[in-house]
Amino acid sequence: MKDVTQIDPVALRTLATAVRLGTFEATARALHVTPSAVSQRIKALETHVGRVLVHRVKPLEATEAGHVLVRLAAQTELLEREAVAELLEGEEPGEDDPFVAVPIAVNADALYTWLIDALVEVQSAHRVTFEIVREDQSRTTERLRRGDVMAAVTSDPRPVPGCRVVRLGSMRYRAVATPDWMAAHLPDGPVSVALGRAPVIAFDRNDTQQHDFLRKVTRRHLTPPVTWIPSVGEFDNAVRRGMGWGMIPEVQVRADLDRGGLVEVVPGRHSDVPLFWQHWRLESPLMADLTAAITGSARGWLR
Repeated sequence: MKDVTQIDPVALRTLATAVRLGTFEATARALHVTPSAVSQRIKALETHVGRVLVHRVKPLEATEAGHVLVRLAAQTELLEREAVAELLEGEEPGEDDPFVAVPIAVNADALYTWLIDALVEVQSAHRVTFEIVREDQSRTTERLRRGDVMAAVTSDPRPVPGCRVVRLGSMRYRAVATPDWMAAHLPDGPVSVALGRAPVIAFDRNDTQQHDFLRKVTRRHLTPPVTWIPSVGEFDNAVRRGMGWGMIPEVQVRADLDRGGLVEVVPGRHSDVPLFWQHWRLESPLMADLTAAITGSARGWLR
């Protein structure tokens, strides 16, 4: 087996930058070298590890082996910056001291409800910024596997290689609509024929919650007319304005259900989505504090 120890950190950083920016030319500008130098560094790294690391298309695409090293580059950068911060502990940070950038993949409902509280808490203790990558909870682990993010809120309990998994709880969703909408579209209740014709609101084409709920309660594959609204606030508004029915977290509609402003499409039925926090397996104070903040913030919203 080829010895791949002693990976050149300059080449590693070059690879990660190239995958992030998408071209050798953009990478050269960012690193203040020539495109030829970028290509040579990556080629030398490929020779060293005995693997092709990028598909040379536009934009550049990392191979599976490339994603492993992109992830290593980000982990190395995080640990280096935290080591420097520890050395300077007790000193006032300078205006030019760098921030640690932490990319996180998260579903829209978690972002809209409880995630920001956790990020604010972490920023009060660390010099950190966040890049939020919004994905359906069923797809966030792919971002983690590719090395695009350091952590993710996901519905998948299976750990991505090199990651830890923490169970957060379950987000309970209710299928709701306005009373007027129910009277117009489901006057005889949630019978399958009517549900197959009744307008529904979905977040985007990766959002299968509404269709999954229909299969669960009818045991049939129904294809109702769908309006796509990729914004949590406007999704909620569309349901409340009578554009269709939709799945909304129970905590956001409980009061409306109690006072009759919204009603359940199928009374007594709900959908529970288990959520997990997956993050890189690093002995990092920042990641430890982020995990503690995430789990604490989620506790008030999830079952």
